Amino acid sequence: MFILAQQNSLAHHFIAELRDIRIQKDSMRFRRNLERVGEILAYEISKTMSYRWCTVETPLGVAHMKELECQPVLAPVLRAGLPFYQGFLNFFDRASSAFIGAFRGPHAEDFTFEIQMHYLAAPDLKGKELILIDPMLATGKSIVAAMQSLESCGKPSQTHVAAVIASRKGIEYVQQRLPDCRIWIGDLDEELNAQYYIVPGLGDAGDLAFGTKISS
Repeated sequence: MFILAQQNSLAHHFIAELRDIRIQKDSMRFRRNLERVGEILAYEISKTMSYRWCTVETPLGVAHMKELECQPVLAPVLRAGLPFYQGFLNFFDRASSAFIGAFRGPHAEDFTFEIQMHYLAAPDLKGKELILIDPMLATGKSIVAAMQSLESCGKPSQTHVAAVIASRKGIEYVQQRLPDCRIWIGDLDEELNAQYYIVPGLGDAGDLAFGTKISS
C-alpha cells in the first residue's frame, strides 16, 4: 500500500484543504484539490508500469525516449469520483474509461447497509491495467462490489485502487477480498464512526463537490 501523506510534498497542502471545513465551502476549489491529488497519484502509479523505447524526431535530430507500453483503463465510482478521476485522465490522457454507479443503500437500524449497483459501462478489461478510482474508501464495500461487477468485462492484468482518504478497516476489507490489487491513497485515518463514515475524514465528497443530494 502506498500512502502519499507519508512523504513530504505539496500533496499535504491539497489534502489539508480538502479536509478544512472552511475551504470546503468553495466547491470549485474542493473539486480542483481532488483533481490535484488524482494527478499526483497517477504519477506515482505510472512509476510501476511498463515502458518501451521509442524514437522521437526533434528539429535537430532524433531522441531516444520511453513511452508507456499500454494505456490503463480508468474506472471512477460515480458521482464523487469524477473530479478525482479527472486528475488521472489529465495524466493518462489516452486511457480508456469505465464508469460505475455504486452507492450505499438505506441504513438498517444498526446502521449496516448494502451497496447498490445501478450503472456499469466499461471496455474490454482483459489483460489491461485497471485503476479503480473513488475518493473515499470507508468500509471498502463499494470498491469490492465495483470490482466484482467489472469482472464481467474481463480479467485485468493488474488492478490499482486509488482513494484520497481511507480507513484502516476499509483497507483491511479490500485487502482480504482483493489480495492482488495495489492500493494507493492520499492519507489513512484509523476510525469509522457508528454510521461507517471516516473520522476525521472530510465529510461527503460527492455533496461537497456537486451539492447536497435529496436522496441516494
